[in-house]
Formats: sequence, C-alpha cells, structure tokens
Amino acid sequence: MDGAAAITGIHHLTAVCADAQRTVSFYTGIMGLRLVKQTVNFDDPGAYHLYFGNEAADPGSLLTFFEWPNAARGHTGIGTTHHVAFETVTAATQDRWKRWLTDNGVKVSGPYDRVYFRSIYFQDPDGLIIEIATRGPGWSVDEAPDALGQELRPPPVETTAGHRDEAAIAAVTWPEPVAEIDAEMRLERMHHITFMASDAERTMAFYAETLGMRPLKRTVNFDDPTSPHLYVGVGDGAPGTVITWFGYQPGTRPRGAVGRGMTHHFALNVANEDAQRAWQERLAEAGVPTTEFLDRQYFKSIYFNDPDGHIVEIATAGPGFATDEDPGHLGESLRLPAWLEADRAAIAGRLRPLAVG
Repeated sequence: MDGAAAITGIHHLTAVCADAQRTVSFYTGIMGLRLVKQTVNFDDPGAYHLYFGNEAADPGSLLTFFEWPNAARGHTGIGTTHHVAFETVTAATQDRWKRWLTDNGVKVSGPYDRVYFRSIYFQDPDGLIIEIATRGPGWSVDEAPDALGQELRPPPVETTAGHRDEAAIAAVTWPEPVAEIDAEMRLERMHHITFMASDAERTMAFYAETLGMRPLKRTVNFDDPTSPHLYVGVGDGAPGTVITWFGYQPGTRPRGAVGRGMTHHFALNVANEDAQRAWQERLAEAGVPTTEFLDRQYFKSIYFNDPDGHIVEIATAGPGFATDEDPGHLGESLRLPAWLEADRAAIAGRLRPLAVG
C-alpha cells in the first residue's frame, strides 16, 4: 500500500458500558479525558454512543462506548481485546497516576517492567482492563532499529510472573497525594491495544502482510511466559500506532464474548476516503470481505474481521468532531446525524440525560 493510503495508527477503540452517566463520571473525573461527543449508536439509535479523547479529539486518543444496560458481562478470550493502554510520558507521571487512582478508590497493580515500557493496570466500573504505559525506553533497547521484530526476545526472568518481587512492586507509588490531573499527567493518546489470538504467526501475517503494519517485537507474555506476545506498529512504532496480541494454541483458550466491560471493536486510522477505498480493494484481493462505506458523521468507516473474528474498522481521520458543535463545547449535548433528527424526540425519550462538566 502506498504512503498516501497507509494506515497511520489507531483511530479509536469502542467498548460496552452499562451506565452512561457512571462512564462519563469515571472517564472525565477519574481519567481526565474530555467527553468529545454524546450521540447514539447509528446502528442501534436507542443506545448512547459516547466518545472520550484528548482536548482536540484527535484520532489515536479516542475511547468510545455503547451503553447497553442489559448486556451480559463480557469476558476476554480468543477474538476479543484483552486491554487498552494509554501513554504517559515518564515513570514519575505514572507513579502520580497510581497515587491519584488509588486515592480515588481504584485498585491498581504494578508498576511492572515490560522492558520496552513500564505499566500499571486497573479496571473501569464495568471491568474494562486499562493500562497506563510509559513512552519508553522503546523497542530498540534489545534490537537494532532496522531489525525490529525479527527474532524472539525473551524477557529478563526477573520481570516475569513468579520471579518478580510483587510486594516491592505494590509498594511503589508517588509519595504525596496528587491534587489533580495536571498538564504533565494528562493522557494525550493511546499507547497500544492488546488482544488474544489463536495462532500468533497467522495473526502476524494478517497485520503485517495484509494490513502493511511493521513488526516491532517478538517476545512472550511476561505474565504467562508460555504465550507468545507479538507487536506491530507504524513507522518507528510510536505510541498510538501499536497493536499487540497474546498467542495461544488452538483449543487452549475459549472464545471471548462481547458485553459490558469488553471491547466491541477497534479502528485503524487512514487519511481520507481515497485511502479507505484503496483498503477495501486490497482487502477484497486478499479474500477479506468488508462492509460498505458507512457514514459515521465524524468519520467514514469500513469493517472486517481478522483471522480470529475480531471486528476491525478502518476509519478516516476526518471530518472530525466539530462538524456539528463548536470546538469549545464538544460533548455538551446530544447530537444526532441529519437522518435521525426527525426521530429526536423518540430517541431522546429513551435515553437518560447526562450530567456533563
């Protein structure tokens, strides 16, 4: 795929929540993200679709939710996402995040040394696993920059489950209370998305060869060293471009189930509709069926499945979230596309109004 049509990174990840107001309170109040759009699921207009991101609502910062109050609890497994990671710049800002979260009643594990970054983990109110990972030290600490992802790089044994000093790790935090999420702490973009695959090498062929992403690392799951952990990205593998997966032998892990606390799909970013058309053609040539082009008001989308059935979207970078709201007032009221405006009263009547801000 030529440069103009290439995937440039992550666009967004969409998950399922049970209570829109609780989700707004957590992601704006505890995570410090901005609610950049409150609308409905265009394929299910009786359900909220909430978008959270950085102040500019940039692709790569966007975490979105369908509110399905009656959905069963989802669970991880083959064909589902395991967790989503946001980037923080340094270990110090990460320690401040740990103190902020724990002081706000959120249980946090880590920080864990992942060699290429350092990680803490916690769950949102529905059980979605969230990681905050440091920007570096980066992929080239154990491989030359021009040879990333070519050979297996086992982690140092002291970083793996059963060999870590868990008590010492749990004790690491910022020494003083954190009064607020300041500019240094603010989460500006995702770091990576990790899912579960039944055949790690088949999945590598799909993302690297079919989708044209760059292999970045071949290692193992530090928490289950029997499982390979493979990484791909774009360019030099900057945070916000990285997709990873844990591999499992066929039949050793159940299939995952989408539901509350679980990802529904994730989206990769391309520049425009011409790039999207090129991808639809390339995927068709590779024998991967896609949906028709769908107008999501703030971007255009096509959808397809990876080898394990995970729903993957290719979304355009624009037109963006200011098409129907002033940039200074994103997410403050319910917005509907033109084709649903005639049903506004009925749609709004099925939704519980949100307290925002």
